[in-house]
Amino acid sequence: MVSSLNQELCGRLRHRQGKRQNNTDRTTEGILTKDTNTIPDLLTLTEKKMESEMKCNVTEMWSHKMPMGLDLEVTHHPRTMKHVVNLIIAIERLKGSNSELLLSASEFRDENLLSFVLENIVEEKIVFECASAAPVQYTKTADYQCSVTDSEKRSLVLVQNSMELHAVMLQGGAENRKVHLNMATYVDPAPSAEAQTVALGIKGTKFYLSCHRDGDNDPTLHLETVENSANLARISSDSEMVRFLFYKQDTGLNLSTLVSVPYNNWYISTAKENNKPLGMCLENARRHRNFNIQLPGETTEGQA
Repeated sequence: MVSSLNQELCGRLRHRQGKRQNNTDRTTEGILTKDTNTIPDLLTLTEKKMESEMKCNVTEMWSHKMPMGLDLEVTHHPRTMKHVVNLIIAIERLKGSNSELLLSASEFRDENLLSFVLENIVEEKIVFECASAAPVQYTKTADYQCSVTDSEKRSLVLVQNSMELHAVMLQGGAENRKVHLNMATYVDPAPSAEAQTVALGIKGTKFYLSCHRDGDNDPTLHLETVENSANLARISSDSEMVRFLFYKQDTGLNLSTLVSVPYNNWYISTAKENNKPLGMCLENARRHRNFNIQLPGETTEGQA
């Protein structure tokens, strides 16, 4: 902006200077023919007259745009930052169409200068492309048959009409109602000493435990049919199949919790009342979150 104004002023001044120079040359020629001894004095007088006229012309050119009592005089090209700032201030004054809105010299403050400079700053936007992390891949390694009871020693019973697992205190002779689980283990790309990634299915069926949520509702536990178990051999963290995965975290001797992988604050749990369905809960819920998961060949605490 400063450069364009300087170019405009210089162009106009050169144009007027050219005209003045032509007139001066003709005047000088006439004088030189009369008396060559006065050449130096005449040239000095001519230069001063031209400089005075140029200053007057610039003042006259812009005086009608300036507020009363304030003039603009450009004597040379700005060479320092202070000169540039002064020129910016003058330009901003000239841009004002209503002289009543322009500040007088005595009213001009540092805040006004800052506003003028900031208004002429060109903002640059820099956009960085952030690549999202690659999805985690869970690869199945082995299957184990296991027996599961909750911390109250209640067994898991399948209620097929409602497709639910209930925690039931079984009496003698009712052990045949108890279900056993097939626990598939997975290799985690970021293995943890405290947790093992697993999938849990009911032995002899195609039913698998899953955790998912509908809309803004809390996550819920479900029994789902998986027609082809090979679909669970390799699961990506960004796929819908991740709902079948849980973190098995050991919390004590023969005790573990089962935490949803996609909703890692939600635990498989049983109600305090007997013969109620398993569900999902947060850590502070008044439900039982610990399970005894016994693999073949293992014995429970207190047994030989």
